[in-house]
This record gives sequence, C-alpha cells and structure tokens, in this order.
Amino acid sequence: MNMQELKELIYQGEKVDIECKKAEKNVPKSAYESYSAFANTKGGYIILGVREDKTKTDPKDRFIIQGIEDAPKQKEDFWNTINGNKVNINLLTDDDVGIVEDGSIRLIVIHVPRADFNMRPVYVGENPYKGTYKRNHEGDYHATEHEIRGMIRDQNPEGNDNQIIEYYTMDDIDKETLRKYRQIFEIRNDGHVWNALNDKSFLEKLGGYRKDRKTGVEGLTLAGLLMFGTGQAIRERFDNVFMDYRNESQVTADIRWNDRITYDGTWENNLFNFFTKVTPKLTEDLKKPFKLEGGVQRIDDTPVHKAVREGFVNMIIHADYLMDAGVLKVIKRSDSFEFTNPGILKLPLEDIYRGGNSKSRNPHMQTMLRLVGFGDNAGSGFPTILDVWKSEGWIKP
Repeated sequence: MNMQELKELIYQGEKVDIECKKAEKNVPKSAYESYSAFANTKGGYIILGVREDKTKTDPKDRFIIQGIEDAPKQKEDFWNTINGNKVNINLLTDDDVGIVEDGSIRLIVIHVPRADFNMRPVYVGENPYKGTYKRNHEGDYHATEHEIRGMIRDQNPEGNDNQIIEYYTMDDIDKETLRKYRQIFEIRNDGHVWNALNDKSFLEKLGGYRKDRKTGVEGLTLAGLLMFGTGQAIRERFDNVFMDYRNESQVTADIRWNDRITYDGTWENNLFNFFTKVTPKLTEDLKKPFKLEGGVQRIDDTPVHKAVREGFVNMIIHADYLMDAGVLKVIKRSDSFEFTNPGILKLPLEDIYRGGNSKSRNPHMQTMLRLVGFGDNAGSGFPTILDVWKSEGWIKP
C-alpha cells in the first residue's frame, strides 16, 4: 500500500487488527508480542514508526507519523529475529513485510496472517504458557492457560471427542436415550448391519466407546458420554458444561422468558436429549406451506426448518467441551435464533461463510447426528443457512 492508504489505516485507530509502534531506532520487543497476538486471533497489521499520544482522542492528533531510522536495517533485523528462536514459528512471507515511504518518512508495515488451527499457539520464547498472546480490542494480553490448552487441543486433526474418559463405562449410559437414538437409526437405516449389535458394540462403531490398543485402557469417549450419558455422570465429569434453552419471543418487563429447558431433574441432560427436546420448540412456529410429496404425503419440513436445525447441530459439533466454562445456550426470539457455545473459531470467519471446509472439534458427534438425519460433513452447513435466509429476505446471519 502507499502512504495515503496507510494513513487511512492508521487513522482508523488501534483496534483488534491494527497496532502502531514508535520504533525510532529498533524494532521493539513488544512487536513480537503483537505478532503472537495477531496470529492467535484474526491476523492484522503492525505499523512501525507511529507514535501514540494517548492524551488525544482525535486519531489524526493521537497517532503521529514520525517514521523510523534506517528502515532497511530494521527490516533486516526483524527478519533475522522472526526466523530465529524469538518465536516458535514464522508465518510470514516476503510480501508480508514492507517499507512505505513518503519523502523522508519511512514506515515498516508487517502483515500478520491468522495462524491455521494446527499451528496455534504462536508464542514468544520457549514456553507457550508464558509467551502466548491474544488480541482484544486494541491491546495484546497474555492468553490464559485454558485458552492455550484449547489451542493445543485444536491441533489434533482427529478432533477432541475421541478421547477415552477413564473410569466411565456402559453403566454411565442412559439406556432410554440410547434406545431412542437406535430406534431413529433403525428407521433411517433399515437393514443396516449395526442394528443387530449390542449397545456396547453399537457405540464402538459410532465412536462413543473405545479401547486403546497400546495402553489397554477402555471406556466411553467424550462423544459417547456427552451424547448418551446419564445426567449425573456428565455433571460429575463435565461440571463446566451447562445446557440452556430459552424462548424469549414474548418477553415483557415482568416475564424474562416464555419457556425454558435447563437441568431441573426431570430429564437426563445429555446432548442428544437436549437436541431432541429443544428442536421441536425452535421450529414449531415456522410456517409449513401445504405441499404433497407424490400427491399423497404432506411435507412439513421446509428449508427454514432444516437451516435452524443446522445451526443447532453446528453449535454442538464445534463446541470445546473441555474449556473452563462451557455454556450451550439456545435463545429463540420473535425475530432471531441465537446459538452460543464455548471455544474460539477453528477456521477464519471468511472460510466459514464460504463453506466447503469442515473442521469439526467433535467429528464423532457429527457422525452420530448425521446418521440419524441431522447435519452434513461437507462443510455446507453455514452456506445453507445463508442461502435460506437470503431467499427469505432476512438479515444475513
């Protein structure tokens, strides 16, 4: 970019993807902390040669473009450092670091891309728990231990839900939940060879029960326990996971919600029960045009119904259930649906909107739901929601 374009960027002020630094004679150490923060968050620009006067509010007064001394030398020093052992990985290419000139003023602009999930955390020094940074609004901060552990978990290409939860066995499965699942599975997969298996063997096929050949340890996996476990077993192992549905479509000053499903002792609060109890409530008010399939059977399932279920499925399969706090929250309002889960995005936002690249944290949960007719493995879920919402003339999610 030229100086005019750069000024426009600078005068937006520091924010989540822009950081200005004075750097008169040397690249400041804090530049590498910002490199880590941007790489671990959503990417951004580090601009060297801009002094900030925090007493001023107008960006043109607050950010003073003063330039740096010997820009080629500072650029070389930066490359030597970033390629050394200052940080654990260099994400940059030659095009990501450049010098922008205007007369005698020279600035160094460093574009930091967002690191892929299998490369995070990006950290300064040799210890990820001391040198990992994240970006929040206009500042860098030390990532918490839970955030760092989450990034390390996300490096696993096989997801998080295949790990064995030691000491949890078939006795911790809610038989009624699994019976209900198997009934739906048999209807949708008539004649499937798995239908003749006992419950333990069936769960093994789904990835809900596993034996580690190397250690001999066996038991329910994270997917098996959370999807089909008893509420007590889940709360014992995952006391951080909380499931909550609220219908706020007719709230008033005196009424906070019209309907709520949360743990109240009347149901086994596993994920499959939560999904099957809440889904009908989410879609019961959606319009169902009169349409017959083959002139005989009425079709009550519309693209909007499918899109809402897709949002619910995505909330479940992309959640990080090992975070320190794990609220699965579904809110139905008169003009919107809101799905909230724990964990940061594994993929850049633009990739999610584009679709075609599914990187589920919980691929076994994804398979469990897909086999009974919910969700898709091809990364088409969110684009499907976008297309449906667009066709209805609704606000882009």
